[in-house]
Amino acid sequence: MPVFIASLNSGSNGNCYYVGNQREAVLVDAGISCRETERRMARLGLSIQKVKAIFISHEHSDHIKGLAVLAKKYRLPVYVTDGTVHHCGDVPKELCISLRSYQPVRVGSLEVMPFPKHHDAAEPHSFMISDGDTRIGVFTDIGAPCEHLIRHFAQCHAVFLEANYDEDMMEQGRYPFFLKRRIRGGKGHLSNKQALDVFREHKPPYMSHVLLAHLSKDNNCPVLAQQMFAAHAGDTHVSVASRYEESPVFVIDPLPVAAEESNILNQITGQFQFAIS
Repeated sequence: MPVFIASLNSGSNGNCYYVGNQREAVLVDAGISCRETERRMARLGLSIQKVKAIFISHEHSDHIKGLAVLAKKYRLPVYVTDGTVHHCGDVPKELCISLRSYQPVRVGSLEVMPFPKHHDAAEPHSFMISDGDTRIGVFTDIGAPCEHLIRHFAQCHAVFLEANYDEDMMEQGRYPFFLKRRIRGGKGHLSNKQALDVFREHKPPYMSHVLLAHLSKDNNCPVLAQQMFAAHAGDTHVSVASRYEESPVFVIDPLPVAAEESNILNQITGQFQFAIS
């Protein structure tokens, strides 16, 4: 069964990512208005009735500002960590379900695996969403690549991967020093170079799509970021998730788990046996 993915918006002005199959779907974050979410999904031919849950990565406004209205209108369960929900304002608490690191959540035939990440928020998490043997990663707002990110990135057939800023543009840009330090200080965002290093060093041979996400309006250039990745992409399709409009819907075809892929997954699993605190 194919998996369908799309960015509804990606950037400091709002983030919302769609992952689904022919029967059900989930949204990761709800950082644009309910009305705009509906409009963008409709333009893409995606049914909001297929959305069965919302997963929240952290409490910053560009990830939750449309959440309350969207969840209430469609009575959608909101999976969110206990540390995050206390900072989410008027989100309907009766719709919230506690999310815990490395405890997978089933949504129909989809399985959502939450895991911790480095970001300056209460209890931030990234997600890997699986449908059978097809795995999609939503990896944004990451201050630094860690073993959790690498472990899951190396298993994915497609990813939304943060490439927030170009180092030279940041250094020469107008941001005050304290904000530059926050962004590149290990709990802010990934630079193009950091993201590219993850891509080059840990991309599995079967990764078909990378959507570069959460690009800075002032400190990055979509063409620059895409060209950096395209030079190393091989057969992987690279595109940039816009901060102004929805992306196309990308169809991620399920692939049989060949012997080579099984070996890769076994190596990854064996390599990253670490305690989760």
